[in-house]
Parts: sequence; C-alpha cells; structure tokens
Amino acid sequence: MKKINPGDFVARPGKRVDLSKWHTRAPDYYGSSGDYHERLAEDTRQLSDLQSLLYASDSYSLLVIFQAMDAAGKDSAIKHVMSGVNPQGCQVTSFKHPSAEDLDHDFLWTATRKLPERGMIGIFNRSYYEEVLIVRVHPKILHAQRVPAVLVDPGTIWTDRFRSIINLEDHLVRNGTRIVKFFLHLSPEEQRNRFLKRIDKPEKNWKFSFADIAERKSWKQYMKAYEECITATSTAAAPWYIVPADGKQNTQLIVSRIIVEELKGLGMSYPKASPQRRRELQAIRKLLTK
Repeated sequence: MKKINPGDFVARPGKRVDLSKWHTRAPDYYGSSGDYHERLAEDTRQLSDLQSLLYASDSYSLLVIFQAMDAAGKDSAIKHVMSGVNPQGCQVTSFKHPSAEDLDHDFLWTATRKLPERGMIGIFNRSYYEEVLIVRVHPKILHAQRVPAVLVDPGTIWTDRFRSIINLEDHLVRNGTRIVKFFLHLSPEEQRNRFLKRIDKPEKNWKFSFADIAERKSWKQYMKAYEECITATSTAAAPWYIVPADGKQNTQLIVSRIIVEELKGLGMSYPKASPQRRRELQAIRKLLTK
C-alpha cells in the first residue's frame, strides 16, 4: 500500500499557493475498510505512546490547528485521529463567535489564552486564522472589533495581521511549542454532497443551517483568502499542510501520519533518574518488599 509522505502536503515557504492546483482527493492510502482501520489504529497507538513521552519529558508542547470550509471533516479528523490519546494530555478548543470580552482585546488574545502548556497537545478547531479569513470575507466583523480607525489601513491590514501571526508562531516555536497547521482542502461538489446528507439524516440535521448555504456563495472569496493566508504564513518553523478532504478516511490517515512524524521529530526521551533519585527508589523498594 502507498506510503504517506508528509512532505507531499507541505505548502512550501515562500512559494505562492494556488489551491486550484492542489488535489481535493488523493489516491487511497488503504486497500479496504479493514486496512484503513488497521493503519489508523497503528498511528493512534504510536500517537498515544508519543503523547505519554511528551507529557513525561515536559519540555515541548504541540499545537495542532485545523482550518477548512464547512463540512470538510475537521470534527471527524479530530475524533478519529486523537481517539487513542489520554484526555488528560490533550485539550480541544473550538472557536465560535467572539464574546464582548474577546472584542475588547486584540485579535490574538482569545487564542493565546488556550495555548497548550508543556507536555500537552492543544487542538484548535478553527483558530486565530479566522481573523484573516472570515473577517476578510465579511469586513463588517472587522468593524465590530472596534480597532481605532487610524490604525486600520485597508491596504495593509491583512499583511499586518499575517506579520502578527508569524511573530506569535515564531515566539511559540522558540519556546518549545511545535505547531502543525492543517488546511483540509474540500471541493464545493463534495461539500454539497455532505450538506445533503446532513439534511437527509435526522441525526445530522442539527449540523446544518441557512448560514452554511450563505457561506457557499462566498466560496471564491474564501479560496482567495486561504491562498493568500497560507502563502504568507507557511514558514519553516510552522508550515501549512494542505490535505485533500474529499475522502474522510484518507484525510484521517494523512493527518495522523503527519502528527506522528512531527512528534517523532522532537527527539524526546524519558527523563533519566539521577544517582540520588535511583538511591531513593531503591530505598522505597526495600520498604515495599519487607
């Protein structure tokens, strides 16, 4: 079966991204349903081991960011890929409409409050990148943020925000947070099919609203915003991975493999006991075996 190479999905830093040239469907990385479950189980097992190592070494943290159009499979990717991780070592944050408190702070404030501590995996289901995506497509949201007009230059607002994001991510990486960013690349045709399933299946009706249809009308604007965002913010320190999303099982296998490889790349090891600590442990052993 074809091997997943994370490098195939990286948006190369400094290279302009044209999403029309990136596939929304990849060749299958599994031969059957059983093969898919077996491959995912192996990755989740490795991820569980690596998460335990991350926690024990207490030096690094991992921030995983998911961005995508509606119905691209963010929730299912998080559910399946992180299924083997100890809940005590992982926190998922979904970013919704900003509160009044959020709007009284800078655009990065809400997300920075949810950053993972050392030894932890933090998952952002959407993120501060919404501030250069949905806010760009719907400028009225920017007006609601009450940034002083003298500080908002329509010609530079988005490049200014890109620079703020890059500076934040560089700072996090320098302090031990590995950042993995996924754009789940969905086709409008597949989104339509998934929306229809949400209508046809009563248990999925709650996931659908007229707002989803309204956003479909802005598809081209969103793709342009994503292209410029990914081009500007895919860096060597925190690259974007553009993952085909028209097949959910493929998406999950790609995402799981990339996360596993990123954690392996940290070169972590379990803390070694000092001579004094070993003596203490031997003393405890004697007490337990009396």
